[in-house]
Amino acid sequence: MDKAQKGFTLIELVVVITILGILAAFAFPRFASLEVEARAATVDGLAGSLRAASALAHSLSLVGAAIDMEGNTIAMVNAYPAGTALGIELTLTDFTGFTVAHAIGVSTFEKDGGNAGTCTVVYTESAAAGSPSTIAADTSAC
Repeated sequence: MDKAQKGFTLIELVVVITILGILAAFAFPRFASLEVEARAATVDGLAGSLRAASALAHSLSLVGAAIDMEGNTIAMVNAYPAGTALGIELTLTDFTGFTVAHAIGVSTFEKDGGNAGTCTVVYTESAAAGSPSTIAADTSAC
């Protein structure tokens, strides 16, 4: 009576585990850096949202309409949102994941969980009539 062999040998299992280990060693570094790239993409996305919100508020001010966005009256400077909590911050519906700090005419949105001061979007209100506000994203070391 001939018995059929069932299962894998120890050598086959060791070879498969070794191959999986080698593949994981090459794949892991690629996936580990995705967190930094995701934070940088989030910062760039907020910068785009600030540009769009500023442009929308500016266009409303050019047609003489009251600057009311999402039920909030927006503080304006030189026909652009002010760099304050009552200005550019109110133009955004949601900026979850960011901490906002305000100085005179400047709002700094810093990404939570990033390196301090290097994963930010800085909004500076318009300096003079006819000049737009500036928006600068820093993703140098998110």
